[in-house]
Amino acid sequence: MSLTRKLWVIALVYVIEGFPMGVYMDVWPVYLRRSGVSLAEIGLLSGLSMAWSAKVLWSPLVDRHGERQHWIAGALVVMAAALAVLAVAPPVDRIGPLVWAAFALFCLASATQDVAIDAYTIGLVDRGEEGPANSVRVGAYRAGLIAAGGGLLFLPRFLGWSGTFAVAAGLSLAMAVGLRATPRLATRRSASPDSPDPSGHPRDGAFTTWLSRPELLGVALFVMLYRVGDRAMGPMVKPFWVDRGFADEEIALVSTTLGALATVVGALVGGAFVRRFGIARSLVWLGLLALGSNLTYAAAAALPESGRSGVYAASIAESFCGGLATAAFMSYLMHVCEKRHAAVQYATLTALYALAGSLVAVPSGWLAQRLDYAAYFALTAVFALPAFAFLRAAGGWIDEGEPVP
Repeated sequence: MSLTRKLWVIALVYVIEGFPMGVYMDVWPVYLRRSGVSLAEIGLLSGLSMAWSAKVLWSPLVDRHGERQHWIAGALVVMAAALAVLAVAPPVDRIGPLVWAAFALFCLASATQDVAIDAYTIGLVDRGEEGPANSVRVGAYRAGLIAAGGGLLFLPRFLGWSGTFAVAAGLSLAMAVGLRATPRLATRRSASPDSPDPSGHPRDGAFTTWLSRPELLGVALFVMLYRVGDRAMGPMVKPFWVDRGFADEEIALVSTTLGALATVVGALVGGAFVRRFGIARSLVWLGLLALGSNLTYAAAAALPESGRSGVYAASIAESFCGGLATAAFMSYLMHVCEKRHAAVQYATLTALYALAGSLVAVPSGWLAQRLDYAAYFALTAVFALPAFAFLRAAGGWIDEGEPVP
């Protein structure tokens, strides 16, 4: 299969993957803050992102049983059902048990879908194609975010929140049908303990190679901490826009849509940077830019006299720099995974990343209430600094003939 065709397929599946995350990150916080839910409770909602950490527990099922497209389609149907519940049971000023259950079911299904999509993509991409593939992944993922966080936020004015969630449920079902356009890939099946695996080596566990490599702990800590600053800030960005008096449509247009486009541009630039300078150097320089961009939000929050232009600039800068760092980070994660264990290994790495992000995001609302938005956003820029202490350990797993800075 040509690289061009692979990139089109990757674009499709990552639009699908980005859509539920757009609902989770962009639509729900606005919906809840408009409903009068407190920052502390909105922060607690981010704890449901633990589903993306727990997915490692069921990733072997995705790896060994059934076609990955079937897992993706099934997850989309479950998410459609959860959105239908939200359409008929909106909260007033607190999140009720039924809504909490719908949120949790949605997150579990989205995490399962991520396992299948990531494993499918790793099986599709050959060595040396990670840079272009990850640029498309980030771009398509953000297109899904735009469709959800950007598109859906235009609807409450006309349809109300119930109608908005009903539309989202219908779109989820439509995407399940759209998977028929993707090519099938061979999946690794369960075999007897003595049977050889497709590579010709004795069948071993998904983590045997990793456990034999040095610096395993340093790599794990790097993966957990590298993007934790953005994960800490994320739950409070949309409530900040709401509290600063922005309308839903303005949030959709600037924070979500233009922000997502800025991330796409950043990802494209980041992918080119990775291809030109290698993964190790990209992790350093692009990571520092992303960390510093959190301070632009802190400045916008601290200087209300900067008005709309200050918030707009902060949003674009943070999104662009986030795209840069994400392209480098995703290239690293793909690079260290073995194709035959892609589902389990990639799910484990992203689970570590999600776990750290969930833990630091849960108290985000409580901290933002007590410190104010400006101080909290500045604090998030500090959270990712420890990751740079583990760059040398992470670089030891990069096989591209480059020294680690």
